[in-house]
Amino acid sequence: MLHEHYPTPAEVDDWCAGLWRRAEAVELAARVLDAESYAFQLAVRHTSGNHYVEFTGGGLDRFYGYWQPATGGAPAPTLVHLPGYAHEMSAHPELVAEGFNVLHVSPLGYATPDGPDESKRMGDSWPVLPETVLSLGERGYVDWLASAAAAVRWALGLEGVDARRLGVFGSSNGGGTAALLTSVLSAGGVEVGAVAADVIFLTNFPDMVAQLDPGAYWLAKEHIEHIAAERPGDAPAAWRALGFVDTLSHAHRLTMPVMLTAGTEDTVCPPDSVRSLFECLPGTRSYTELAGQAHGYTVPFLRLASAWFRTYV
Repeated sequence: MLHEHYPTPAEVDDWCAGLWRRAEAVELAARVLDAESYAFQLAVRHTSGNHYVEFTGGGLDRFYGYWQPATGGAPAPTLVHLPGYAHEMSAHPELVAEGFNVLHVSPLGYATPDGPDESKRMGDSWPVLPETVLSLGERGYVDWLASAAAAVRWALGLEGVDARRLGVFGSSNGGGTAALLTSVLSAGGVEVGAVAADVIFLTNFPDMVAQLDPGAYWLAKEHIEHIAAERPGDAPAAWRALGFVDTLSHAHRLTMPVMLTAGTEDTVCPPDSVRSLFECLPGTRSYTELAGQAHGYTVPFLRLASAWFRTYV
């Protein structure tokens, strides 16, 4: 076992099933916004048909998505993109050109069509990981994943979507939540054809928290240490909460083709942590280490992911 207080595989299975039931019970209202998707600058515009979507309902925080439909009219496969840890929205016209619908989901409402919602910020960062630890798993990523799963349910019901062909991807936090969301979707019988995760976060908390320089995992380290000092009786439950959102805990559920990339110069989500997930994956898998690559959304990843999805979705 990775950590003495981590959940068992069976407990992870039950956790995923519970999150899916929550997402399935949400009466999600989706409102297509009229706001311009692209700013008019230097007389350069993008193709029409893309739009922001506002999601509300089910006790979830208001959050937003960005929908890019494939052209051609026939039902097309769909790729779901999840954001990095910061407030961001992403467009992927290169994947639309490959014949995919693309839904970017930004759960919890950190990113809006008008920019970041600064009222949701916690100090110099965003609260989803600290809230996961401090609430002992009652908030944070459970709300994040429930929102994302509900948005996927909405997208799979759209005209022009082939609900049998689905892929999930992202970088950093987006890569970690792509793996977690896939695990949750599979609990509801939603078949994900493939996953692609770049410089993946939320992987091997025990090893990363133990590092002198934990990179992006300082958020977990800081709050685990706070609980150990101020609420020592809650420390086991805090570690258990992290265990549920550690991608290693879900490896046994990631039986679909999974592609991982890492950067040799990435000190934020270092290659050792990415490899630790790769070594646990039970199915078709790919690991690419990019020489000289620091942390970031990498161009090689997008090209590799496109080929991965064309092959398996």
